[in-house]
Amino acid sequence: MCYSTALRKEREKIEKEIRSQIKVKFNPGSTYKPYYHLNGFTHENLQIIKMDEPNTVHDASWGLIPDWALHNPKAFRKKSNTLNARSESIFDKASFRNSAENKRCLILADGFYEPHHENGKAIPHFCYQPSATNPEGELFLFAGLYNELNDNTLSATILTTEANDFFMEVHNKGKRMPLVLDPHYFEDWLDEGMSTQEINELMATGISIKPFTAHPVSRDFYKKGIDTNKPYIIEEVQKDILF
Repeated sequence: MCYSTALRKEREKIEKEIRSQIKVKFNPGSTYKPYYHLNGFTHENLQIIKMDEPNTVHDASWGLIPDWALHNPKAFRKKSNTLNARSESIFDKASFRNSAENKRCLILADGFYEPHHENGKAIPHFCYQPSATNPEGELFLFAGLYNELNDNTLSATILTTEANDFFMEVHNKGKRMPLVLDPHYFEDWLDEGMSTQEINELMATGISIKPFTAHPVSRDFYKKGIDTNKPYIIEEVQKDILF
C-alpha cells in the first residue's frame, strides 16, 4: 500500500528533471506547491500526467472516483478506499476496469512512506531514490489510473504490486510496494493502443531498477492534530528513541 507521498521539488525543477524522459509543463491552473507529507486520506491533490495530455501535469484528488459514483464522490469515499489499486486485479474490479483500459496516468513523487513493524509497533519509514547528483532523492513516477469528475476535475489512484526483496524488509507486514515505473515504459503506459495483455506484462516487468533507500522517521507521522507537512518529517530518527 502507499497512502502517503512527498514531492519536494519546485515546478521548474520538476519540468527540468523529467525533460530527458518525458517533456511536460504544469497546467497553468495547477495549485501545486512542494510538500513533504501528503496524506491520501485527506484526498488532496496528486500531480499526474494523463493519457490524452502526455505533456501536461494536472492536479488530481487522491482516491479514484469511478463513473458509477460520480453523482456523490463524498459518499463513495466514505465506503470505499481507492487510494491504491492492486495491479494484479485492475481489470477485475468495477472501480478500476474502465480507467485501466482508457485512463492510465503517471503520478509524480520524490518520496513515499511505508510502515515497518517491529516489537509490536509501526515505525514510519521514508522511501526515496538518492543519487550521486541528487542525494535527497530523484523524481520518479508511479503507474496510476485516473477519472474525470462531474466538475471537470480529476481523481486518481496509485497502483501497487508485490514487494521486491528490499520492500519486503521495509513493509514487512503488508509486503506491498507502489508500482514505480522505469522511465523506459512511461510512453508505453500512456499509449492508448496497449492491449490488456500488454498492460499486464508492463506492470509485471516495468518496475524501476533504480535502488531505493529507506529510513525511520518521527512517529509524529501517525499523530492527529500535528502538521507533518514540514521538512523534519523526512529526517532520519534513531530507532532507539522510537520505542
